[in-house]
Amino acid sequence: MQTSISSYEQQAIDFLAVTNTSFSVEYLRTGKYFADDKHERDIYSITLKRGAREYKFEFGNSINESGKYIISTYIANALKIKSTRRFASESEIKKLGYINKQPHDIVKNVHFAAPNAYDVLACLTKYEVGAFEDFCNEYGYDTDSRKAEKTYLAVKDEWLNVSRLFNDSEIEQLQEIQ
Repeated sequence: MQTSISSYEQQAIDFLAVTNTSFSVEYLRTGKYFADDKHERDIYSITLKRGAREYKFEFGNSINESGKYIISTYIANALKIKSTRRFASESEIKKLGYINKQPHDIVKNVHFAAPNAYDVLACLTKYEVGAFEDFCNEYGYDTDSRKAEKTYLAVKDEWLNVSRLFNDSEIEQLQEIQ
């Protein structure tokens, strides 16, 4: 079944082509990505490569698109999966085999998808971050918070990598991908 590409996805594909940037996605694991995540999600390694320059980072997929299989509590218990996780990887399902399984115990997630170029490029930091205090004021963080400082440093690092990979006019084009 062929699915059509949205105009948003096409915009990201065109940006990568114009900037001669390769984009690769590799599944790493399923787990909690953000410190305050309540549910696990699929986590991928993303690589943006342009000539000799490369930016490699982890990307937490949406929970809805994570997990190739949605599993019942029965299967979760059999796999010793914490009850907060509603899906299993293909390798976990293969370990179980298909003995004594009801059709409703393992269901393919129709929303399952690895992140595409648009998903990733739309999330990248596209503006210089500025000072920590300005960052906290802009996003409602407490300047006396270790979590805020950790987030600030991660965003600042992402911006440095993006600005090393692309020039100013390319970053302006990247800013259009939202």
